[in-house]
Amino acid sequence: MQNTKIIVILIIALVLINMVFYTVDETQQAVVIQMGKPVRTVYDSGLHIKLPFPIQSVVFFEKRILDYDSAPTEILTKDKKNLVVDNYAKWKIVDPLKYYVTVHDENGAQARLDDIIYSELRVQLGLHDLEEIVSTNRADLMKIVTKASDEKAVDYGIEVVDVRIKRADLPEQNERSVYERMRAERKRIANRYRSEGEEEALKIRAVTDSLKIVIMADAYKQSMILKGQAEASAIEIYAKSYGRDAEFYEFLRTLEAYKTIIDSNTVIVLPPDTDLLKYFK
Repeated sequence: MQNTKIIVILIIALVLINMVFYTVDETQQAVVIQMGKPVRTVYDSGLHIKLPFPIQSVVFFEKRILDYDSAPTEILTKDKKNLVVDNYAKWKIVDPLKYYVTVHDENGAQARLDDIIYSELRVQLGLHDLEEIVSTNRADLMKIVTKASDEKAVDYGIEVVDVRIKRADLPEQNERSVYERMRAERKRIANRYRSEGEEEALKIRAVTDSLKIVIMADAYKQSMILKGQAEASAIEIYAKSYGRDAEFYEFLRTLEAYKTIIDSNTVIVLPPDTDLLKYFK
């Protein structure tokens, strides 16, 4: 009987201890609620004390950085281009008491962030052209959006750490027309390059043809000079040969004539006393 009483007392003590004491993890922060109203915020991890339930209860919140990932939304840029933007953000709870009063939980916070970040994105992207958003100035734009979103989110006990664009695309109905314009632009550039290439080719051919004419004329001139010099030398040699032995010279020239005009397919009909055939007698 005595043991039963002790066990009952221990159980009651444990229940009371559990109702009075609570533990805050290192990754958490807490708000103590008294009769439905938040009364204090607990930032430090470890063992803490409160009044037993239902007088006081504890609501725990994340201390770590949280993710916000929105659905793709369509935004109009400064140059009147529709852009489908898929963005995300990093945020954390910096004032749990204000957070609990204004948005209550993470679902409420996500809804508020959705309104704030989308509003700031729409404002900032609407002040810039498509090219700036997609390639030139995106990082600076995201810093501006992050700062503006953080200034508004502080009213809900939230700090917006970073806002980024994961993906920025044209709407599906606009993609084909954009691709066609891009294709036409590339075709126009290619045609320009071809025409410029053909123009350069014509210039090169004209220069080459003129150089060819000059080279051929110079070569013909040189060949005529060499040919004239060779003929003069030949005539001089012939003259010297004829002067030394006229009969041998005549014999040699006659043999050369035979070699030129007589072959196996040639039939020559001449009187037997012609000078051309005198060496056959």
